[in-house]
Amino acid sequence: MSAWLPAAPCTPGACVRPTAPAATVALPRAVLRLAAVVAVVAAGVALLPLGRWVPAAAVRGWCRAVVRAAGVRVRVTGGPVPDGGVLVVANHISWLDVPLLAALRPARMLAKAEVRRWPVAGVLAACGGTLFLERDRLRALPATVARVAAALREGAAVVAFPEGSTWCGRERGEFRRAVFQAALDAGVPVQPVRIRYGLVGGAATAVAAFVGDDTLVASLWRVVGVRGLVAEVGVRGVVDAGECGDRRSLTETAQRALG
Repeated sequence: MSAWLPAAPCTPGACVRPTAPAATVALPRAVLRLAAVVAVVAAGVALLPLGRWVPAAAVRGWCRAVVRAAGVRVRVTGGPVPDGGVLVVANHISWLDVPLLAALRPARMLAKAEVRRWPVAGVLAACGGTLFLERDRLRALPATVARVAAALREGAAVVAFPEGSTWCGRERGEFRRAVFQAALDAGVPVQPVRIRYGLVGGAATAVAAFVGDDTLVASLWRVVGVRGLVAEVGVRGVVDAGECGDRRSLTETAQRALG
């Protein structure tokens, strides 16, 4: 167990299935949604050779298309995310979190090294400039922080999930401090973002959670089968890293901003 690998108690059996909504779409519609997600992702793979020539607006549009193809409505409050180097930090619930945040502003993601080996998603992540971290090697942590700081100095937005693991949404983990050191070293602000999944009408649900021993396929099938799933993205006020003084204070300030 390392500083990058905290344990979350959430599991599909304990957190997701008991709260799954009764309102589901008909099987043909769920299948059509799944096919739409596959088609949008395939389009993204086809555009990979174009790389840097793809406009930022197109990347954001593609991320929104992935979420909408799955039948998820998006509600964004606050914002926008500032230009220039900025560390975007958010609570982590689902694989949907990644396209949701990338739709706010094109960014480099900070992800576990295992993602690189995922079919399709690993290729997309690597080509998208994802910064991979080896969570089970504490000695690699300073080098990872240095890479994040370098990307921030170059003016990139870097998205991190400091909880270090996905949670069901009803419970959240404590933010780990290491990634906040990168913002201090680079002299850039921190942008906290609160993610919540609910149903039309406001009731919270854990059906979108991707936790424990869940598989990506099982999680995706749950999402496309839900009626009225809403992703709420709350962009909080920017935190000036310099005013916080140290990473402990910066971490605590960013986590309090999520409420």
